[in-house]
Formats: sequence, structure tokens, C-alpha cells
Amino acid sequence: MSALISLLWGVAVIGFVVGVMRRVSLWGQGQSARAALPLSLLLTIPKRYLVDLHHIVARDRYIARTHVAAAGGVVGSFVMLGVVYVAGFRNGLSYGLLWGLLALGLIGALFVARRRLVKPERLSGGPWMAVPYSLFAYGLGFLMLTLAESRAIDPALPWALIGGGLAVIGLIEITGGALLSRPLKHVLSGSVHLAFHPRQDRFDSVGQLSTDLKPIDSEAAQYGVGHVHDFEWNRLLSFDACVECGKCEAACPAFAAGQPLNPKKLIQDLVAGIEDRSDARYAGSPTPGLAVGQHHPGLDGDIIPSLIEEQTLYACTTCRACVNECPMMIEHVDAIVDMRRFVALEQGGVPGNANAALDALRHTDTVGGFDVSQRGNWSIDLDLPVASPGHAVDYLFWSGESAFELRNQKTLRLLAKLMKKAGLSVAVMGGRELDTGDVARRLGDELLFQNLAERNLARLAELDFKQIVTIDPHAFHALGQEYRAFGGDLDVLHHTQLLNALVQSGQLTISQRLSLGTLTYHDPCYLGRYNGEVDAPRALLKAITDDFVDMQRSAMDSRCCGWGGGAAFSDIPGERRIPDMRMDDIHQVAANTVAVACPNCMTMLDGVVQSQTEVVDIVELVADAVGVA
Repeated sequence: MSALISLLWGVAVIGFVVGVMRRVSLWGQGQSARAALPLSLLLTIPKRYLVDLHHIVARDRYIARTHVAAAGGVVGSFVMLGVVYVAGFRNGLSYGLLWGLLALGLIGALFVARRRLVKPERLSGGPWMAVPYSLFAYGLGFLMLTLAESRAIDPALPWALIGGGLAVIGLIEITGGALLSRPLKHVLSGSVHLAFHPRQDRFDSVGQLSTDLKPIDSEAAQYGVGHVHDFEWNRLLSFDACVECGKCEAACPAFAAGQPLNPKKLIQDLVAGIEDRSDARYAGSPTPGLAVGQHHPGLDGDIIPSLIEEQTLYACTTCRACVNECPMMIEHVDAIVDMRRFVALEQGGVPGNANAALDALRHTDTVGGFDVSQRGNWSIDLDLPVASPGHAVDYLFWSGESAFELRNQKTLRLLAKLMKKAGLSVAVMGGRELDTGDVARRLGDELLFQNLAERNLARLAELDFKQIVTIDPHAFHALGQEYRAFGGDLDVLHHTQLLNALVQSGQLTISQRLSLGTLTYHDPCYLGRYNGEVDAPRALLKAITDDFVDMQRSAMDSRCCGWGGGAAFSDIPGERRIPDMRMDDIHQVAANTVAVACPNCMTMLDGVVQSQTEVVDIVELVADAVGVA
């Protein structure tokens, strides 16, 4: 019996090692990682697994406990099998620890089985349905073998046959998963992914929320990712770590709207590309409107459109809801934008009206094709100076595309009046201000974005100011976060941050608290999920009214309005409009008023045909409370 256990353990180790070699060769198709990734990062796995990962997994307490029991029991018991039967440490303590861990694994298997019996729609089926049976087989098989070997039960009974058979079934799934591309390859790929994650800053004390889009070399032989092997090797590893839990799918606004995007399916398509096979093995919710089994990587690992449809890439709003929910910290949005770069710059086109928007940016430096010299016209009668070299101001007012839109000009004007009332030194850029290029970057025209970023930074360098303030979270993010890659070191404030600081300091005094019926707030993705700012807008609203309530999907879990990522221009059709779904969320709390903090959210939500809820910018409410008209 002891020899049988040792043999099974040894064969399992060999199978696992061969599986490691296979997966390493698959990941190795990719490009070299941009940053050095020493093998010593493997030592970080325990901390990242137990702390950094589980603060995400723990949002679902049932799965968190399941993971601890199943993973801890299986991995721990397998190690103890080696300690007892290979290293020879056989005593009451070692046997007790081994049996305790096997029992823990069986408890975990029960949890897994219960989740699979009452399976949420987002979970994949197929091979994943066999996981609880494999865990039971492993635990029961080795429990029988070890109890019989230690004579805790009658060794004369056929435990070797029954237990050995069950143990083999379990080991094929657990230690053979990496070799056979079964679900529990995750034991390997999930762990190694945590060590060599493409975003090492995701494990900082606070954690980086933003994307990690890299500038591209204008002289590069190819722009973007058009083939599986164009991804860096550790990004291929990150795709391979997906456990098909479907949390990204459940959070995705495009999927909910019936547009042709399922972020889980997209990642699994990339895994199919890594393994050079079709998507026929996928057993989860399909991409809306696209049949499973019809896609296969093309010649030399081509991705678009043979494996992933162009419309799938451009249905994404880049809201990062998928990334926020992913328990494996997979960066779906970065991968999508990298593939969009290939479409926009190599294949020469983007869908819908996106081409017109990019053409307007190239020729006029504005998305709408406006005369940039007219950008400051909204402020002419407000006596706001136009920033110029040699004239220092505290605040530089970044107008954005709102300068050309009548509805959003109201927000700009009220903010300017509030800043003047608070006695702030402020100037506008006028015609010196170009579009930040956010739309170009998200649509995939990285070269256009870089051109605008470099020109804007050159113009800003000529001016003397302390901080930039903007009403647009996309400009807030681009200027404050993404311009850093081009030498920008800008201190940028969103208008809700500035107004909250002015109210809290007493520079703006609330003269009347507002009675608005029920008031709720819609979080812009690029303010909340991208930059973590969810508190300032709420503090501001609570300072001016007692009527505030949050929606169920709010703060970091907010549902996108549907504008971001160029989606308002690519306009991929679906079964519903994303802003209509967000308005349904608003109506669920019976809101009379919804406050927004983004001109693009204003455009999308104000465009929903309904009469129950008024859409206003937070600035309008603050102005009413302060007494500014």
C-alpha cells in the first residue's frame, strides 16, 4: 500500500512537471516582458494569494471560504503525502495532519459541488462541472489508501483497488490539468500569474486602478497586437489564469445590453489562440449574436477577425468593470485596446462614426471638428483671463469638448462663477488647449493620442500655474495619469474635488440646503474605477441636501453610461442601449434627480427618453445651494 501511494505521488509529480513545461512553452510564444521579472517573484505568491487576491475574492464570502478549504486541503495534503510516504516522516502528528488536510479538501469539494448544483448563469459548465467529482475522488481515494496503510482501517479489504482508482481520477484533474488543459491548470497558471503579473503595481499598498497602456514607437515594424505572439509572455500567462467565474461577464455593460462582447469569452478566445485551437470547447455564455465554435486563430496566430471579431473589440466602453471584478486581476481592457491599435493603425479602419471623430481630431484638434480658436468663447462675458506666458495663476481651467456643447457650457460657466466667488485665481487656455486625445487612444489610434499629448504638454510648459481643474473625468485621467509617460507632471483636480474642498474649508458657504425629493449620483467610470474618487462627490451632495441615496450599482461598482472607449462613436448595435439600462438603475431608487460629474455622462443620460428623473451636474446643485446663478 505504501509503495502504491508513493508511486501515485511520483507519477503525479512527473505529470505536473511535464505540464509545467507545456504551459511554459505556450506562454513563451509571447514577447519579452517590458520590465525585469526575476524568479524571486515566485516568493511573493503566498502574500499575493492570501492578501492581495483575497480582498477581491472575499467580496463573495462563500467562494472565499470554498477556495481556502479546497485549495488549502488539496495542496496541503499533496505536500504531506510526499512528506509521509516519500520523505518517510511517519508518526501520529504527520498522519493526523495529512488526514486533516484531506478532510479539509473534501469539505471544499462539498462547497464546490453545492455551487455547481445551483450554478449561477455566469459560471462556465463543461469540464468545470467535473471539478467537484475530481476533488472528491482525490480526497476519498487517498483517505482510503492512507487509512488502510496505517491500519486505521482493515487493510485486508480492497482499498488499494478502490482508493487507487479514485486517487488516479483525482490526480488526472489536479496535477494533470496543466498538461491536459483541464480547468485545474489554474493550480499552476493562477499561482505563477500572481508572481509575474503584467501590472506589478496592482500589488502596491493601495494598488493601481488605472490602465497600463504603453506608448508605441512610431518607427515600429507593427502597431498593436494582431497575433497571439504579439502579446508579452506574461500577458498570455494572465489569460491562461482565467477561472471562467464570469464575474467580468456579469459586470459588463455591453454584454448586458446584448452587444457582441462577453469579456470572459474574449479571454477564453485568447486562451484558444495560445493553444492554437478553435473556441469550440468553450462552455460558458456565448458572445451575444456570435455562435461558439466558429472561430479559430488564423495563419501565424492571427487574431482579428479569425478569432475575435472587430465588433467585439469596439463594443467595449473601457469602463474597467470587468477588471474591477476579476478575482485573478486580469487586465481585459489593456488587451482590448492593444488589439484595437492593430485594427486602427494596421488594418486601417474603425467602425461606425469613429473614423469621422478621428479625422476631425487629426484636422481640427477637436473630436467634433470645431474651430479650436473658439474654445474659450463660452467664458468671454465672465471676465476670465486667457492664460499666457509670464502671467501666473493658481488654477488653469481645462474646458475640453464641453466648450463647444451648449448643455455642458452651463456646467463650465457655473463652475467658473463658483471659483470666482471663492476668490480663486483662475484662467482658461482658450485656443491653446487641444483635445487630450483620450478618444483617439481608446479607439486605437495611439499615434494621434501621442501627438496631441506631446503638443499639449509643450503648450502647458509655457504657462505658469499650480493646478489644472476640469469637469471631464476623461481629461482628468489623461492629463493626470497618462501624460506622465510623456514627461507630464501635472497636478489635476476634478471639479467635484475642488468644490468639496471649497465647501469644507468655508470658502464657499452653503446658504440653503436643497429639497430635491430623492437624489442619487451616477459615478463616472474614469473618476471612480480609474482614479478611485468616489468620496468627494458624495461628501459634496450630503453637504447640500438630506435627500441623497445611492443606487445598488454605485461607487466602484457603478454601471457605465455607455460613452467611454469611443463607444458613443463606434456605436456597435445591441438589444438595448447602455444609458437606458443605467436610467433603469436610477428609477429603481425612485430618484427625482440624478447628479452627474461628467459631461459625457450628462450627454448619455440626458438623452434617455423619460420624464421621471431630472439629470443635472453636481455644479448646478452646488450653485443653487451657494446662491450663484
